[in-house]
Amino acid sequence: MSISESSQTRGQVHVRPSKLLRLAAACFLAAQLVFLPVASAAGDKPASAPTAGSKVPTPGSASDPVLRAMQTELSRAIRELSKSDQPPYYLSYTVYDQDFVVLAGAFGSLFSDTAAEGRFADVTMRVGSPDLDNTHGQSRSSGVTSGTLPLGNDQDAISRVLWELTDREYKRAVPALMNVRTDTAVRAEEEDKSPDFSKEKPETHVGEAVAAPFDRSAWEDEIKRLSAAFRKYPEVYFASVVLQVTNSNSRMVSSEGATLVSPSSSTRLVMEAQTRADDGMDLLRVETFQAPNAKGLPAEPELAARIEKMAADLSALRKAPVAEPYDGPALLSGRAAAVFFHEVLGHRLEGHRQRDEEEGQTFTKKVGQEVLPRFLSVVDDPTIHEMAGVKLAGAYDFDNEGTPAGRVDVIKDGVLKNFLMSRMPIKNFSDSNGHGRNQPGLMPTGRQGNLIVTSTQTVPEAQMRQKLIDEAKKQGKPYGLYFDDIQGGFTITTRQLPQAFQVLPVMVYKVYADGRPDELVRGVDIVGTPLAALTRILTTGDQEHVFNGVCGAESGQVPVAAVAPSMLFSEMEVQKRAHQHERPPLLPPPGFEDAASTAKTTAQAKAEVKP
Repeated sequence: MSISESSQTRGQVHVRPSKLLRLAAACFLAAQLVFLPVASAAGDKPASAPTAGSKVPTPGSASDPVLRAMQTELSRAIRELSKSDQPPYYLSYTVYDQDFVVLAGAFGSLFSDTAAEGRFADVTMRVGSPDLDNTHGQSRSSGVTSGTLPLGNDQDAISRVLWELTDREYKRAVPALMNVRTDTAVRAEEEDKSPDFSKEKPETHVGEAVAAPFDRSAWEDEIKRLSAAFRKYPEVYFASVVLQVTNSNSRMVSSEGATLVSPSSSTRLVMEAQTRADDGMDLLRVETFQAPNAKGLPAEPELAARIEKMAADLSALRKAPVAEPYDGPALLSGRAAAVFFHEVLGHRLEGHRQRDEEEGQTFTKKVGQEVLPRFLSVVDDPTIHEMAGVKLAGAYDFDNEGTPAGRVDVIKDGVLKNFLMSRMPIKNFSDSNGHGRNQPGLMPTGRQGNLIVTSTQTVPEAQMRQKLIDEAKKQGKPYGLYFDDIQGGFTITTRQLPQAFQVLPVMVYKVYADGRPDELVRGVDIVGTPLAALTRILTTGDQEHVFNGVCGAESGQVPVAAVAPSMLFSEMEVQKRAHQHERPPLLPPPGFEDAASTAKTTAQAKAEVKP
């Protein structure tokens, strides 16, 4: 899986090959704009459409013609398909509306000013029985068919498309069930004989939209001003400021009797700047911010100050030496530790990975055993909407299978207690705990929401650097590494590949044991294997830090958050990061010709006076 920063975080998404994504869990946190599909759950304070005249209807069980069309067609499909030889025992429709505005600026001008809306549907069907159905094992994708729905409120038009999608899905599901039964008969007996689908109480919930005005003209001007600030920095080769304002609404009805309507809104601002070192290494700094609406974003002076810091960081990184491979004590800031836990631990606690025999199943048989130091506990709680003054991207009220979101104590005082469950049961865990998540068009699986790490063995945040120095001296190391900021990471969970993880830091410092000033280095990645890395945590800071991100895995991209204090590790391994070798621009940027000429003359003069 890969996880990338969405809001209130930084980084860049790197797309991994699709084949590897089928084999491995890789999650990547980065600060880059990601056009997320609509979630089927309400986040913080839902909002109405960001622009006047939006066609997203106000949801309501009685007044919503889209919902009425879904309910009518679902009833008809169940009634007619019940007469077939292989009637579905479960059928659901989920319709997603999305209305968004994207404003993108570069160096003082807009290069994109777009508004768009769309509507599409997932038809999810299960034939057979909950014990064994068409979604079993590698046939899981047969459970859903997706398509675009007409906009507006024409119930007949909407019903016609739902009818066609239902027919198409039924013609996929029945042959898949035949294949599942054949494979089950000829293959060796599975270790986990759990059913394919759990029984859950059908829920009814109709959320209400709340108006959230968006001053498009004012934001166009602000984006121009913010992006123009990058013109001051000749070493910033590309920069952009992008605002995405999204109003979403998901509707779900099922043959079990569930009816869920969940409107939501989000606003994401991403500021990105790039440069290149003389050795060809591309360097990136990104700041992202997320809020339920545009009024929740930082004020313009604060954003301008962040731009100055981004430019200063890039200038320092260009001059910084490339780090060498290292194995020794390390201090992860809270954000870095949050990414570390998301990648190294969180994915291995997702329920479906305990059942899939192609997975490494790192923790499958460790329930009741100590898997972390006793002073650490881990919960995943999508019902929390804010921590440490930051809105959490992984918050939702209902998961994508219609189950209420729930707090899950996965690790208590170092001991493994539970897994993150969808409606796919696993051995000894037969019920969903509200973590079935997916992007539209894919089948839900157990996924992280808000992964929160807490500690009972803390020291004041200000003392953590000295703790790192003390550990370096204890081990006879000349320095320890401090990872201040992070852009993302990924992990591999399949048993067909090495059980490993990689975290991609941005700002990394050597903290010298002899008192020399800290030294910024670049081009380094944290690598390792999970079981070894998790046992090397010595202590933590006393403050929580949030990393919001977008995590991509088998069930697609979903918004997530990870929260953790800073952490001191007795040992951390890093490796050099691969990079290109293209030279920096040969010409100075427009307006800096004289400065470049002066710099060249000065360099030549210094060279001439050398003995």
